[in-house]
Amino acid sequence: MTDTALISPFDALLSDLDGVVYAGPHAIPGAVESLRRLAGVGVGLGYVTNNASRSPAQVAQHLRDLGAPAEDHQVVSSSQAAAALLASLLPAGAHVLITGSAALAQEIELVGLVPVRGAQDDPVAVVQGFSPDIGWKDLAEASYVVAGGALWVATNTDWSIPQARGIAPGNGTLVAAVAAATGKSPIVAGKPEAPLFHTAAKRLAADRPLVVGDRLDTDILGGNNAGFATVAVLTGVDTRESILAAKSMERPDFLINDLTGLYAPYPDVEHDAGRFSSGAASAIVRGQSVHISGDPADLDSWRAACSAWWAANPETTSALAPVLEWLDH
Repeated sequence: MTDTALISPFDALLSDLDGVVYAGPHAIPGAVESLRRLAGVGVGLGYVTNNASRSPAQVAQHLRDLGAPAEDHQVVSSSQAAAALLASLLPAGAHVLITGSAALAQEIELVGLVPVRGAQDDPVAVVQGFSPDIGWKDLAEASYVVAGGALWVATNTDWSIPQARGIAPGNGTLVAAVAAATGKSPIVAGKPEAPLFHTAAKRLAADRPLVVGDRLDTDILGGNNAGFATVAVLTGVDTRESILAAKSMERPDFLINDLTGLYAPYPDVEHDAGRFSSGAASAIVRGQSVHISGDPADLDSWRAACSAWWAANPETTSALAPVLEWLDH
């Protein structure tokens, strides 16, 4: 094990929000303190979020209310990415149907387009982002316009959102409703596409950013697509089991329980004759099983299991879960 903290080689942290910093209105234990420590170790901080229901300024204010360091420019949102994409494809003044929040409409307005709320306003495009106020009538209106041939952009397609009471449906479920009604698919502006991450890194002048997230299909895939190092936390959607089963492009470089793990030394995974060791734990693959010597509660056991299983299955395009054999328990 190296003596240096996991965060030490990196010059910036690009952090997801939902499921990493907070769940609903409440901060995740240890998250705020961990974010505040970054400045003291010379690491920049940016927030990369697929949540299009609030403006970057509102997100930054929420973070400050929780005690986290956040200036407005540190927040890069999928609504900004969607607005930039539409501005590159449409003439100034074009009408865009907003299926989403007032914050999304504001981003559309800022790039010189005109947000509208109904088909009667002759929109040439639809932009769809999450809002808890979206109802059937909003989805129906979007479906009418999309079916009529309008350009369709989704801020993101997260299937779920971590909330204080549990996991709730995300924008992906609402986008899927319009897709089912129209037989069409949107262009996706936010994660897991790379530009959102590149924009955040550029704002921080970062050459070696570390992307942290709780979701494989958006945060980790997006960070990997951007060519950045990635670390998965276990405070949100994905679990030890789902991370072990991850398809190739959604595998993180590091695995920690929560943001406090950024400041702990990260064990080097050693490999010898098919056995992968992390700390005191080790794992070996036999057929479709992973045999693990270690405690299921110890993250090193899962780090060893991931290294062994991924080495045995380097190229998978769908989730592939092994049978787990715990040798010491």
